[in-house]
Amino acid sequence: MAMKARVEAVLNVGLRIPSIMLLEVLYRWDVSSFFQKIQRSSLNNNPLFQYKYIALYLHYVGYILSLVLLTLPRQHLVQLYLYVLTALLLFAGHQLSRDYVRGELDSGYEGPLYLEPLSMNRFTTALIGQVVVCTLCSCVMQTKQIWLFSAHLLPLVARLCLVPLETIVFINRFAMIFTGLEVLYFIASNLLVPYNLAKTAYRELVQVVEVYGLLALGMSLWNQLVLPVLFMCFWLVLFALQIYTYFSTRDQPPSRERLLFLFLTSIAECCSTPYSLLGLVFTVSFVALGVLTLCKFYLQGYRAFMNDNAMHRGMTEGITLLILAVQTGLIELQVIHRAFLLSIILFVVVASILQSMLEIADPIVLALGASRDKSLWKHFRAVSLCLFLLVFPAYMAYMICQFFRMDFWLLIIISSSILTSLQVLGTLLIYILFMVEEFRKAPVENMDEVIYCVNGTYRLLEFLVAVCVVAYGVSETLFGEWTVMGSTIILVHSYYNVWLRAQLGWQSFLLRRDAVHKIQSMPTASALQLQQHNDICSICFQDMKSAVITPCSHFFHAACLKKWLYVQETCPLCHGQLKSQLQPASSPGAANQGAPTANQNPAEAEQEQAEPQVEPDTEEGAQAKNAPPMKTSAEPELETDSLSSGSLKIQPKECDKAAESSTNPDGGLNDDGSCSTSDVHSSS
Repeated sequence: MAMKARVEAVLNVGLRIPSIMLLEVLYRWDVSSFFQKIQRSSLNNNPLFQYKYIALYLHYVGYILSLVLLTLPRQHLVQLYLYVLTALLLFAGHQLSRDYVRGELDSGYEGPLYLEPLSMNRFTTALIGQVVVCTLCSCVMQTKQIWLFSAHLLPLVARLCLVPLETIVFINRFAMIFTGLEVLYFIASNLLVPYNLAKTAYRELVQVVEVYGLLALGMSLWNQLVLPVLFMCFWLVLFALQIYTYFSTRDQPPSRERLLFLFLTSIAECCSTPYSLLGLVFTVSFVALGVLTLCKFYLQGYRAFMNDNAMHRGMTEGITLLILAVQTGLIELQVIHRAFLLSIILFVVVASILQSMLEIADPIVLALGASRDKSLWKHFRAVSLCLFLLVFPAYMAYMICQFFRMDFWLLIIISSSILTSLQVLGTLLIYILFMVEEFRKAPVENMDEVIYCVNGTYRLLEFLVAVCVVAYGVSETLFGEWTVMGSTIILVHSYYNVWLRAQLGWQSFLLRRDAVHKIQSMPTASALQLQQHNDICSICFQDMKSAVITPCSHFFHAACLKKWLYVQETCPLCHGQLKSQLQPASSPGAANQGAPTANQNPAEAEQEQAEPQVEPDTEEGAQAKNAPPMKTSAEPELETDSLSSGSLKIQPKECDKAAESSTNPDGGLNDDGSCSTSDVHSSS
């Protein structure tokens, strides 16, 4: 079944290529110039060429027939080609019979065949050919009535019966007429088939449009006709015919420089019509898809095909080529100018492919550096691809500067190549930092700051390159030739590559600055608090030698919490808003009012903040102020907050039996072994 499906898919594409070839020929055929040539030739008196409107009607009929063949269902298309093949076989049988009769007339021998070896050889060859033709026609038409295709055997039978040669000529003509009548009868009996097919197709189209809409109809035709593959195969056939025509008319092989020129001119010849231009667009899309697929396979092997990105399917490169070709009027230029412009457009496409390769390689290389994978082969593949993406764009920009005169289009290509090299350089530097941290077997302090500086540096260089391109384009527009297309490109380039980059960079800087201010406003945990907390950082799952305390009394590494605050302004454990809780302090005392002291447990600090403050304005208030603090036998609250994954639970904190830092003589342990909270109440 799989082989049958593949054969049907190949037939579905291959049998439709001639219809597009016919559209290509009809588009290139200029009816007016054709009739001007006819008027200057000897065919001017021919009645067939005296009426120009008849040729125009035939021209439009050819378009209609081509579109019908293009949209015909596969079963009917196969059947039509079988009918055409049968007609060609019958014509071949007629040619064999005519050649045999001419050979016999030239020899002039009318005696028995076995007495003349040459006549016997001619008869045997013609008989074998006619039997093969009749057998093939019977198989193609799927009929056992082989006599329907045996009319061309009549001259051979007549020669075997020693019929005079003049009579054999008449018999050959009768056989030809009889075969023609058979073909006409078959056509007349199937004359209403196209009408019935058109009627059925119209009914189905109306039903699909009413139920699903025009968009669904277009997508269905796109998938059934396999238009991208169809146009790609059509363009490859056209390109192969162009190359064959060139080499068949040349005796000596071209030089290496001539081969590049031949390649560009052949491509330019094969994109002179809208149909061939679409074929080139789809061919470039499939070539880009192949390159990107090979890149993913080189980096990840077969795992690369599990998560496919729609943006890395070559569509971007094909659409880029189509837009540039349409806006520059590529198909309206002469071959030499078209080849030159096409070379620049292909440079743009290559730069887009390199950028797509970088988008594939960048996350893989960074993940490989941070994952501590010790496979040397994986690291070699990633680094080698990055080095290629670092060197090749720079080399391409150098070659463009050497062989072309600088203008706005070439500057865009060069800037894109330079940006690709800069991005690859930043990726390699971050990868090297990750590997250095791995070899040190210990985290590097302020690693995120170093990475931010690296990213910020090459982002700044990208921004400067984009600004230079815009400045050059504006100067060329003001002091050179102004075009609508050039102004549009400058506006688009200014918005996407200058304004958006500047906006994103400034937002990133503000987020980092706010995160640093938030971290600096949080109290730092003391050694005793870390000992009482006795837990790991809930973000990085590492032991805490230093930490900051959030307003919700959770402990984190300062660097880890700062990374978290780059993304969102909530606590990683309880998801409380940190933005509203961190208010700027008006005085040093107010800044430390809500923060726990160095010897104070965060849970106890919350309890203290929850107790009402008693003013000593009254006698009861003074007594309450000077009264000894009450003792509580309640155990400290268990902190069971966990990470977002729910895999980590904080163990209960044990009381410090010695209570060395307590200034209250009543502090320490109660009689029942619970913690006393009297050490957290001190008189002002």
